[in-house]
Formats: sequence, C-alpha cells, structure tokens
Amino acid sequence: MDYREKYAFWCTDSYFDENTKAELRDIAGNEAEIEDRFYKDLSFGTGGLRGVIGAGTNRMNVYTVRRATQGLANFIRMEQGQEKGVAIAYDSRRMSPEFADEAARCMAANGIKAYIFESLRPTPELSFAVRELGCIAGIVITASHNPPEYNGYKVYWEDGAQITFPKDKEIISEVNKVTDFAAVKTMTREAAEDAGLYQVIGKEIDDRYIEELKKLILHPEVIRSVADDMTIVYTPLHGTGNLPVRRVLRELGFRKVYVVPEQEKPDGDFPTVSYPNPEDPKAFALALALAEKVNADIVLATDPDADRLGVYAKDSATGEYMPFTGNMSGMIIAEYILARRKENGTLPENGALVKTIVTTDMADVIAENYQVKLIEVLTGFKYIGEQIKFFEQQHSYEYLFGMEESYGCLVGTHARDKDACVAVMALCEAAAWCRSRGKTLWDQMIELYETYGYFREGLESVTLKGIDGSQRIRDMMERMRGCAPEAFAGLKVLEVRDYQEDTVRDMRTGVVRPTGLPKSNVLYYKLENNSWCCARPSGTEPKIKFYMGIRGENLEDSAKKLEELRAAVLEYAGV
Repeated sequence: MDYREKYAFWCTDSYFDENTKAELRDIAGNEAEIEDRFYKDLSFGTGGLRGVIGAGTNRMNVYTVRRATQGLANFIRMEQGQEKGVAIAYDSRRMSPEFADEAARCMAANGIKAYIFESLRPTPELSFAVRELGCIAGIVITASHNPPEYNGYKVYWEDGAQITFPKDKEIISEVNKVTDFAAVKTMTREAAEDAGLYQVIGKEIDDRYIEELKKLILHPEVIRSVADDMTIVYTPLHGTGNLPVRRVLRELGFRKVYVVPEQEKPDGDFPTVSYPNPEDPKAFALALALAEKVNADIVLATDPDADRLGVYAKDSATGEYMPFTGNMSGMIIAEYILARRKENGTLPENGALVKTIVTTDMADVIAENYQVKLIEVLTGFKYIGEQIKFFEQQHSYEYLFGMEESYGCLVGTHARDKDACVAVMALCEAAAWCRSRGKTLWDQMIELYETYGYFREGLESVTLKGIDGSQRIRDMMERMRGCAPEAFAGLKVLEVRDYQEDTVRDMRTGVVRPTGLPKSNVLYYKLENNSWCCARPSGTEPKIKFYMGIRGENLEDSAKKLEELRAAVLEYAGV
C-alpha cells in the first residue's frame, strides 16, 4: 500500500480505536502531514524505536509498540528464552505508562512473563533489573532527552546492555516480519495476572539497586567530613531521577541537597524547559538561580530517564558557576577513581577504561598515566556495556570506568548502560574530596588541563526532517565519503577512518588497514596536533552530527582552535 492507502485503512479498519481514527480525520486534506505519518513504518533500529507520538505507521503509538513487542517476543521464543521473562520500565513522558502496559500484555499473550515497574524508573535501573531478575531481555519506554512530542522504546538483552550485533539485526528482522497489525497478540492485564505472566515490581529492586551504588564509594569518611558544609543543587528536569538521586545522596550523608521545586515532579510536558536536555545551558536556568540563592558548590541536572548528567561548579577565583561538558565531568570522575584506587592499592594491573570514538582524547592520556588499558568503541553506550560482557567472558580486563561525550558514563558493573544516578554519586564524592582540600570541581578541572593538556571538544547537530531531509543526509555522507580534504582549518588530515567500509587510510602513505570495529555509517578524520573530527548520522533521529576535538595551549587558545575547526567541518559538509 502507498501512504494514501495506509491512511485510508487506519481511518476505517475496525482494529484501530476511535480516538486514533478521529486524530487522523482531523488531518484530512493535509497531504504533507498524511505523507509524513504513513510514508514508512517507524524504523526499529539497532536500539529500538524513537519517534513523534501520534497516529500512523511512522509514529509512536500503541500499535507500533505492539508490533515491535511481537517481533521481540518472536525472537525470544526462537532463542528459547520465554521462561526467563522480560523486565519493563518507563519514564515520565507522555504515553509512557500506556506503552509499557501494552508491551507487558503483548509479552504475556506470547507466554512470556513481564516484570513491569509500578511507576516510572531510571533507565539504568531497568538495566540492573534485567540481570537481577535473570530476565532474557528488557524494555524501557523513553525518548531520553528529546522534546516532549517524542517517545521511544529501547531493548536490552540478558547481559543488561542494549542489543548489539548480531542480535540487533536478528530482532530487527523479526520485527519487520510483523506486517499485519491485527496478527499481533495481546490480552487483558487481568487475564495476564491470573496466568502469572504480569508481575508488578518496585521497592525490592529499588533497594537492591541503591545498595549496589553505595558499594562503589571509595572514601565515605571524606563525605562525612564535609557533609555539613557542602551544598548541592539538583534538578531531575521533570523526569525519573528525583527519588533515586535524593535517596542515594541522603544515605551517603549529604545533608544540604536542594531540589529545584519547579522541576521536581514528573511531567511529560516539561513545562519549564523547551528541551529537557542537561547538555543545553537553558535547562539549567532555574537550577543556577537556586544555586546563587543557597551558595551551592555544585549544580546537577539529569535528563528524563536519568542516564545523562549535566554539571556546573564554582570557579573559586571568580565565584562564577562554570559549565562542564560530558567529556569534562567524565574525566573528573575517571581521574578521581584511578587516583584514589592507586593510592589505596586497589588499582588492578589489568584495569580498563572504555570510551567511544568521539570522546575526548584526554582519556587516552589519563589511561596512559595510570597504566590502564584504553579501549575505544563505536558511538553508543551499548558498545561499552558489551565490553563489560567480553571482559567477563574472556577474563581479560577489569572494568574501571566507561564514558561517552554525550554526558553519559558508568561507574561499576551493576548496570550495563550509562547511569546518571551513580554519576551524581561519584561526582559528589569527587567534589567532597576537592572541598576537603580547599578547592572546587572547577579548580580540579583546570588542574587536569594543566596536567594532561587543554583538550576541548565540540558537537554540531543538524536536523533535517522528512523524506527530503533523509536524502540530504545520505547525499552529504556520500559526498564526504568520496573526497577527503587535505586539511581542516589548517590542520592536516593524517588518516581517514570509514567505519562503514571498515577502512583506515593513512593519507601520507596510502596504506589501508581495517578499523577493527563493527561497521557503522561514520567518517572519522584524524588530524595533526592531537585534533580530529567526525561525521555520523543519527540512528534514531532525523539529524546528522558533527563532532570535533582539539588540543590547545590554554582555555582561550583551545576555544579559538575549536571554533575554527567547527567552521571548517561545517563548510566541508555543505551545511
């Protein structure tokens, strides 16, 4: 069927509810809207679904959620994992509870027990629950930090990490085989509960999760020594972080924790922010105002599903609150862990730090300084979680820390995805250690720059919606793939990595070698002077992302060089 036929079918077939039909009748005559809703099925990518909420095949709704769940259930049965069950969590977004319930009832109808959280929970707690309950898979309903009109559906496997190759491709294949919405299985919640296939979970998993986090503290006595003096401002940005973050900080002894009242309660409309993303400085407006009022040491924000953490801290020289990128906060935590564990004699000889290919090169220098293995993976925290599985299977390395530039990191192995709750805890311990020595986190960041180099990184996201936008992104990548420049902003290109073609070309010698990583539609340019840039279309959103990193002489020099590189990359891409 073409998009017009699909639209007519959804408007008339008895399978679809009246609210869905009414929503579609309201757009009758709006050809562009009808086309956008029905020109394709919402893609089930390597991580799951993500899209705008609404009626249509290219939207997040109960029907597309059921279809995805049926495909996943079919795969679970093929793997003979139905006896283990599936854990399901959801965040504060619109329709999240409804989508979670639909997924649970579809699983139950397929004879697979669903363990569904009683109310919203952070994504990392879902990762923890999968392994804690011995499930074959997990589902979390979230669109992370996207605008309010979005929701999503992410799939985890039994190791607690998001699905990776080959299972991601196999699950996608099973989802794509589900072409008839009416063939999807479902049942009532009451019938599922009576059959023992729908179990509500909550406090017991919360308690175990928090206990695992608290085990990761290295110096509880340092926290106790400054607990009465150190002030923390925190905002969950209307998401899932409020209760677990406040609980773990309270149980560790931090007494002066102020939560932004306007952003404390869950709200899928995110009324106080245009974009609930801790990467966006505007999301911190209320938190910074409260920080000035209470004279806070650090200001923290987690995104709606509490897997990303944004940070501000005082510059003791000026009294100003300074923003941290995800690279900066990740390096603060990583260096703190490595330094303290080296001091107390618990840094293992086979320790490993894991980062993505677009994460700061300061990680490489820090790893070398502490003589731990630095492992680089493709963009996406699922690849960091996968490394933990490999370490355990191969008895090769001991995982110490993992991070990506987009404000996500993981301390410990209780979860296999980025965890803002444990990041808050680790960063507050590092801040307490700094305070006990008369300095702030920002002072500590400057010390890291002075010690390891002024590494600075940037990101430019270009959104191109619709059919034309998708084609423009493909054309952009094809054009760049066909012709590498000799230099960006005066920085010579030393090598070009094409992860889709699995090639690394040395631009000086012409020698080509494999990347050693799975195939992915990513172009990476290694430049002289510890600089680099990268182009990567998003797998879940209608955008292409350009990453870049440099090493400067000081803050001003690094900022200038980064801006020059940013401009050169965008000009080359034709943006």
